[in-house]
Amino acid sequence: MAILVTGGAGYIGSHTVVALLERGHDVVVVDDLSNSSEASLERVEQLTGKGVAFIKADLTDKPALDAVFEEHTIESVIHFAGLKAVGESVEQPLRYYQNNLISSMNLLESMSSHDCWDLVFSSSATVYGDPEILPIPETASTGATNPYGRTKLMIEEICRDVAESDPRWRISLLRYFNPVGAHPSGMLGEDPNGPPNNLVPYVMQVAVGRRDQVSVFGDDYDTPDGTGVRDYIHVIDLALGHLAALDHLPKGCDSYNLGTGNGASVLEIIQTAASVSGADVPYEITDRRPGDIATSLADPTKANTELEWRADRGLEVMLRDAWNWQSKNPHGFNPPE
Repeated sequence: MAILVTGGAGYIGSHTVVALLERGHDVVVVDDLSNSSEASLERVEQLTGKGVAFIKADLTDKPALDAVFEEHTIESVIHFAGLKAVGESVEQPLRYYQNNLISSMNLLESMSSHDCWDLVFSSSATVYGDPEILPIPETASTGATNPYGRTKLMIEEICRDVAESDPRWRISLLRYFNPVGAHPSGMLGEDPNGPPNNLVPYVMQVAVGRRDQVSVFGDDYDTPDGTGVRDYIHVIDLALGHLAALDHLPKGCDSYNLGTGNGASVLEIIQTAASVSGADVPYEITDRRPGDIATSLADPTKANTELEWRADRGLEVMLRDAWNWQSKNPHGFNPPE
């Protein structure tokens, strides 16, 4: 019996695969490598000394997905695969709806037809939109402000409807906040194709000399220093959250926040990154981005209690590990020849 990890060659997926292998699970990874590298799975095998069954496939290809379930005995699924850039989703909404919704519906169909009922879904704090209450509990109203977030919210609703239709389903929807950091070995980390969409990898690429400066989108928010505040969580803590979710799957479908409950501003990230790296991290203040909000903080109490999980690593450790990865791999998994 194996655990299927869709998008398992990606940033969060690969760290979760390490945690699963270290726990003794057999793992099958399906990834189309559109925003990841097979080299990450080679590093996973080096770190753990264990093999990973890898299939390159797109989840919108239903026959290819069914073939995975026919070739392997899958007991549960962790579903990371999907397009995930907020700005790109605004520019290409149909691509996001087509890819993220069809792939998830295909997965649910393949699971049920192969008698697999246990699912952990990679959702996002973007489903809360501009929050009315901070920190944000799972009971807060939802209302995503961009197509990416809306695809996550729609998939959550699909999962709830599916779970309602058959009592065999056990589905956890993990709404996580801002994953950062890297494996402490420096062998595994975030390696986006093209310019990073997220703050920390961009800051680290500036620190390592790949990019000139960081653009800070707005310094007039209602926050202590005027820049956006987010709840950052170490990717290792996040990976362990997925294992905790597997261990405590609900009957039916339920949602859980994975975060620390603590916030850091954009300027705090830049200053801490400069401190841990010893490098200059120049930045400039630019206009706000459409759809950005001032503050997003998790209330992780439910996950702490029901999943018996807690995020232990602080901001300095997150950025130290991110720098360790970036400094050892300045060009990511595939350096230019």
